[in-house]
Amino acid sequence: MLIAEAGAIPHLVDLLYAPDAGTQEHVVTALLNLSINVDNKERIMASEAVPGILHVLENGSMEAQENAAATFFSLSGVDENRVAIGASGAIPALVTLFCEGSQRGKVDAAKALFNLCLSQGNKGRAIRAGIVPKLIEMLTEPDGDMRDEAMTIMAVVANHSDGQAAIGSMNVVSTLVELVSNGSPGNKENATSVLLLLCNGDPFYLSIVSSLGLVNPLLDLAGNGSERAKRKASQLLELIGNH
Repeated sequence: MLIAEAGAIPHLVDLLYAPDAGTQEHVVTALLNLSINVDNKERIMASEAVPGILHVLENGSMEAQENAAATFFSLSGVDENRVAIGASGAIPALVTLFCEGSQRGKVDAAKALFNLCLSQGNKGRAIRAGIVPKLIEMLTEPDGDMRDEAMTIMAVVANHSDGQAAIGSMNVVSTLVELVSNGSPGNKENATSVLLLLCNGDPFYLSIVSSLGLVNPLLDLAGNGSERAKRKASQLLELIGNH
């Protein structure tokens, strides 16, 4: 806090463009640590740091990219910051890190993308950047290292019409049904939410879901899940029952 109050943030922002990779790493890490404080989030945004953080995300070492993504995650905890970060061009760079980064980079990018995609306009940006095929790939990977993160983001982008269209075009219904049956509690809930969005008003997807033996897993979720899971499961059961 004292560092920020002393006026250090604008000087740190200038150093984000330093040609030395080590300097970039240290600077973006310092901004990440400072951004944990709510007042500092405002200071960082006011210092026009977003283009510099994006520069590091696109050009820095992998460690610097990880911390740049983590900084965007921290800053995007404030509603109004999500719009500014999304408008900066950060989302395609975050999608690239999510697809191609180190394991930590993928996780940091996933957290930032989830927060940013709580803004409707950013959902469209992530979809246009090609996130949906990667989400589906991560759902079906044998090790499942990123399955939880992928399912969480999918549940958010599925609330966008382009997201529903992209998810529906990828032949993923059987994978979602499997997650409702055998996934973690969070994945059961999110997969049910996505299936509900796909099936609501579309008899094609509803026919597929109805044929895949989903009723018993949904009944279990409606009885034993979280409040949100119970609600989504009950709504999907009603659609299947009326089909």
